[in-house]
Amino acid sequence: MPAHVATPAQLLQLNRGHWGIENGLHWVRDVTFDEDRCRVRKGTAAQVMASFRNLVIALLRLAGAANIARELRHLARHIEKALRLIGL
Repeated sequence: MPAHVATPAQLLQLNRGHWGIENGLHWVRDVTFDEDRCRVRKGTAAQVMASFRNLVIALLRLAGAANIARELRHLARHIEKALRLIGL
């Protein structure tokens, strides 16, 4: 959107929307899953792993998790809940 068309409020909303994505998904992937240090590189494996991470985050968000890291730790201790989350 060109600056001469957008109002300051619209530009602020666009900027905040961008950071909402960064904080809601990319930060979780970078920090909680330590994605930047992942050594998976062959073929499409890196893309597959990123898809798995996105799937886990989406499932946890749909289940109402506000803190992904805390929920992952909880599910690691309660495998039956993790299996129920994926429908098993």
